[in-house]
Amino acid sequence: MDASLSQVDALAISGLRKAFDKPVVKDLTLQVRPGELYALLGSNGAGKTTTLRMVAGLIAPDAGSVHIFGIDCAQDPLAARAVTAWVPDEPMIYDKLTPLEYMALIAGLWSVKPALAAQRTDELFTTLGLNEVANQRCEAFSRGMKQKVALAGALVHEPRLLLLDEPLTGLDAAMARIVKDLLDARVRGGATIILTTHILEVAERMASRIGILHHGELVAEGTFSQLQARFGGGKGSLEDVFVDLVTDTRSAA
Repeated sequence: MDASLSQVDALAISGLRKAFDKPVVKDLTLQVRPGELYALLGSNGAGKTTTLRMVAGLIAPDAGSVHIFGIDCAQDPLAARAVTAWVPDEPMIYDKLTPLEYMALIAGLWSVKPALAAQRTDELFTTLGLNEVANQRCEAFSRGMKQKVALAGALVHEPRLLLLDEPLTGLDAAMARIVKDLLDARVRGGATIILTTHILEVAERMASRIGILHHGELVAEGTFSQLQARFGGGKGSLEDVFVDLVTDTRSAA
């Protein structure tokens, strides 16, 4: 990793707000360090996806700031996007393309040299089990298969910050394990990953730190051990901590 980038937060959010019919994200402030896998958890409607979409530059915040490796996303969005990749919970790929054509398109958009793109595509397709369908149109694929193609496309330019919204949706147990191993390898290689998941065991086992959103506010943050000590009496699973915390927060609201 570039030494200059390792000295700043991978992601720094300050005072972020977004409302649609009602407030969805409320004065959110958080920092994610380089090389972390950060799990952003919350019930449906807590503001997780909206937060990631603002970080990815897909929607503008009503207030607040987002910096990615020190880059102000409002002032230099192209530079921020160049080091970021986003995979939504509903895979967004071009159904009329084959996986190979899709990868060539995405690699071209990121100015990845063809030889390097071909090498990375081969490695990703081998890891994700896409070689057998590499020349088939994506329109007939299952959601899980489309999810794998979208993930491969997100990784082809080797982003420093990877945003994943429910990345294991639609994957069987064996492929979910492969994807988790792939993400672990990316983090060990210096990438930063922020993911949402309703599978709390995944966050418990994989995340460097965990943030819990409730009604658009960050109500708890820390390692699993820290959350367990603070909210779970030093015992119990992340699910126990999460349910107790959200229930207590609701009761106090």
